[in-house]
Amino acid sequence: MSISEANNSSGSVSEFILLGFPCRRDIQIVLFVMFSLIYLLTLMGNTSIICAVWSSWKLHTPMYILLANFSFLEICYVSSDVPKMLANIISQTKSISYAGCLLQFYFFFSMCAAEGYFLSAMSFDRFLAICRPLHYPTIMTHHLCARLVVFCWAGGFLSILMPAVLMSRVPFCGPNIIDHFFCDLGPLLALSCAPVPKTTLTCATVSSLIIFITFLYILGSYTFVLRAVLRVPAGSGRNKAFSTCASHFLVVSLFYGSVMVMYVSPGSRSHPGTQKFVTLFYCMATPFFIIL
Repeated sequence: MSISEANNSSGSVSEFILLGFPCRRDIQIVLFVMFSLIYLLTLMGNTSIICAVWSSWKLHTPMYILLANFSFLEICYVSSDVPKMLANIISQTKSISYAGCLLQFYFFFSMCAAEGYFLSAMSFDRFLAICRPLHYPTIMTHHLCARLVVFCWAGGFLSILMPAVLMSRVPFCGPNIIDHFFCDLGPLLALSCAPVPKTTLTCATVSSLIIFITFLYILGSYTFVLRAVLRVPAGSGRNKAFSTCASHFLVVSLFYGSVMVMYVSPGSRSHPGTQKFVTLFYCMATPFFIIL
């Protein structure tokens, strides 16, 4: 693998080297095949969900419209970093351009923020369906559902706009080696050749607000849902209520558990191996589990 510190005429870094998973060639091939299989299954599974909702008018309800949008988000989510990761596993150079790295940072974290908003919207839908069943048709209309979808998509991209702009102003003058498989926040800030406290504080504040506000909202919604379900007499009604929420809550647990370990837990960024594993988990495991 050739690793160079390529600089442009102004002396700033023009490309980065993504180390990814440095190991023997045979192990890299195994990783490539395994990650490619998970990626393809994720694409196929989420695409089938979208097609099923699109083709059946019976599924044109707020719950399934949100699910279809969430599935499309998961496709965009995994496609923002996994294809480049797969290419770098079998590549010798493992490079990414400066502009490509910033775009990957922006799109990945925008999708990550949008996922938190969509999970909140889906928990709101389940709260109304289970805790306010008589008012559900009048509250969760198609108009409100459309507004929630627009808010989730726009909110995700707008939330990360300021951190992305600040990251574009961070000075990089070498080295350009990122011990990760994509352009993550921590490894990028670690390569800055000058202190950037404003950027660090802004990114930490934005990420913490998104994580905790959406997580606490989802947790509150499911607390009310669980209380309502436990009041239902044991039988098919309770089982149906549990089944409609179990898969969603599993995705919430996997996503927020790994994200909090990565971006909230102290010292998590000081161990590159752990950092890669946890990031890989919420990059690929959450989109994959939604299709199961």
